[in-house]
Amino acid sequence: MTALLTGLVSVLVFGAVILVHELGHFWAARRCGIRVEEFSIGFGPKLLAWGKGETRYTLRLIPLGGYNLFSAPPEGEGEDGETAPEPPAPRPRHAPLFPLAVRGQQFEQATAWQRFFVTLAGALMNFVLGLAVLLVLVLSMQALGGTTVAQFTQDSASAASGLQLGDTILAVDGQRVRTANSMAQCFGYTEQTHTMTVLREGEIVTLDAVTVAPSTDADGNLTSTVDFRVAAIPKTPRNVLVQAGEFFCYYSTAILGGFWQLATGQVGMDQLSGPIGTVSAVSQAVQYGWRDVLSLMALLTINVGIFNLLPVPALDGCKLLFLLFEGLTGHAVPLRFQAAVNTAGVVLLLWLMAVVTMQDITRFF
Repeated sequence: MTALLTGLVSVLVFGAVILVHELGHFWAARRCGIRVEEFSIGFGPKLLAWGKGETRYTLRLIPLGGYNLFSAPPEGEGEDGETAPEPPAPRPRHAPLFPLAVRGQQFEQATAWQRFFVTLAGALMNFVLGLAVLLVLVLSMQALGGTTVAQFTQDSASAASGLQLGDTILAVDGQRVRTANSMAQCFGYTEQTHTMTVLREGEIVTLDAVTVAPSTDADGNLTSTVDFRVAAIPKTPRNVLVQAGEFFCYYSTAILGGFWQLATGQVGMDQLSGPIGTVSAVSQAVQYGWRDVLSLMALLTINVGIFNLLPVPALDGCKLLFLLFEGLTGHAVPLRFQAAVNTAGVVLLLWLMAVVTMQDITRFF
C-alpha cells in the first residue's frame, strides 16, 4: 500500500511540475500568436491523445518531461494525415509582443522577443507554482511566528547577554528579519554571539554582543536554533505573503548555492540525485504527511525553474542567451552553431542522467 501511494504521489508531483512548465510555454506561445502542433506531457509511447482546435494534446508513458511542438507537420500533412493549413506569411519584425488573436504563425516566424518570452514562460510558471504551494503551506500553519521575544528558556544565554522580553528583533548582524523563519536562519547550531538591532519600548536599540544558544529537549535533541520563543503574529494577507516569499527566497538561495558548490567543486557528483532519489524523497515525505509532500513539491518546482534557466546547452537558459543576442543585435546566432551547442548539451545531460541514475540504484538498492 505504501509503495502504491508513493508511486501515485510521485506521478502527481512530477506531473504537476511538468504540466505547469509546459503550460507556461503553451500559454505564452498562444498569446504571441504561435501555432502549437502538439502539447505533450511525458515521453515515449502515447497513452492518450485528443485534438482541440489546431493543437493535439497527448499523454505519454514516461512522466519525466514534456514538450510543445511548434514546427509545422512535414510534407503538408498532420499526424493523422489531415491536410495542414498553409503556413502564414512572416510577420514584421516590430510586430506587437501580445497580439489580440492567435495568428497561427510558426515559432521561427515570431520575433526574437516573442520567442524569448515563450522560452522564459516555462520556468516562470514553475516559480508561480512554487509560490502558490508555499502560500498553501503558510495558510495551513496554526500560527505565524514574529520576531518579538515572548519567553526565554531556562538559563537562556541571550537573556543573560542583554536581550529582554518584549524586544522586537529588527536585524541580526545587519541582516533584516521580518518573521521567525528569516530570523532563525541567522543562527547556527552552536552557541554564537551576534549584533542585534531591536525595537524596545518604542526606541531602536543596538545590542553589540548577544549570545544565542540552541535549545534542546530532555534527550539532548535540537529543538530550535535559539534559546527564546517569539510571539505569534496575525495571519493577515500581508504576513502570509511575506512568510511565503521568505520560504521561496530560502529555497531559491539553497538551490543556487548547491549549483554553485557543484560548479566550483565544493561538492562532488556523488551528492547528486535523479528520479529514483526523488521518488525515495517522496516516499519519506508521504510518511510524514501532506505538508511535507507539498514542501518537497515546492522545492522540486523551484529547482526545475532554476535549473532550466542555467546557461547550459540544450536548456532554456542557453536558448535565452541566443535569443537575447538576436533581440539586441538583430542578427540570429547561426543555426549550425546553435544545433552543435544544443547537441553537445543533450549528450551531456543524457550522460549526467545516466550517472545519477546509477548512483541512485547503488544507493537505494
